[in-house]
Amino acid sequence: MQVSTAHSRTQRLQDWLATPAGQYLQAQQQALLEAALAGKVMQYLLHYGSDLVRPARERVRHVIRLGMQHPGSELLSEEAAWPVREHAADAVLLLNALECADSPHQLLREAARCVRPGGHLVMVGVNPWSLWGLRGRWCGPAEQRLHPLSPARLIDWLHLLGFALEHRQFGCYRPPLCMSRAGGCSRVEQVAQRLQLPGGGCYVLVACKRVAGLRPLPESRRAPRLPLRAVPVAKVGHQPDNPSRS
Repeated sequence: MQVSTAHSRTQRLQDWLATPAGQYLQAQQQALLEAALAGKVMQYLLHYGSDLVRPARERVRHVIRLGMQHPGSELLSEEAAWPVREHAADAVLLLNALECADSPHQLLREAARCVRPGGHLVMVGVNPWSLWGLRGRWCGPAEQRLHPLSPARLIDWLHLLGFALEHRQFGCYRPPLCMSRAGGCSRVEQVAQRLQLPGGGCYVLVACKRVAGLRPLPESRRAPRLPLRAVPVAKVGHQPDNPSRS
């Protein structure tokens, strides 16, 4: 039952992104993703979610798509059980995946497990506190409605999983009902984008997996420091080239 529900949400998302409004959302998400990955070159990236937005090939050498309901997946996997060993990827990309998942927290935990220390977890999603998010949450049958998560909630989850936020950016400030009036909305979009108001229709988060270091011992538990002293070195005698035999 869980698989069919997640599949219904994924299929509805694919149909929505095929509309003119959805294509505009894709373009905004693509721009956010390119800006977030600027300056980063990664060897292996795991891609879970929609395939309509992709990282540039010059930034990632090997992209492996996984999932059960997503078309084009190279590795079939459940959202809470990926056939990937721990710390296997330089980065994991969750693209419009959490809003379709039956258990977003388990999906995020599984994605975090596969990121190597010092690697990155990248999430692109729909902002629930926007007109785009409200449309996804309330339009369509109940089993096909999306469940977008707020960036603030995801950041709290990331901290619990041992990640530090490096980048957050909003985009897509044009309301979904104003696709035919692009000129009238462009000025408002530019101002909202520059100020990074929290009402953008989509967002991108980039978090780095912290490397666990050694905790220094308290001063009272350390061994007493001894003064530096010269250590005598034994002298090695010179042996003749042809020693006499006894």
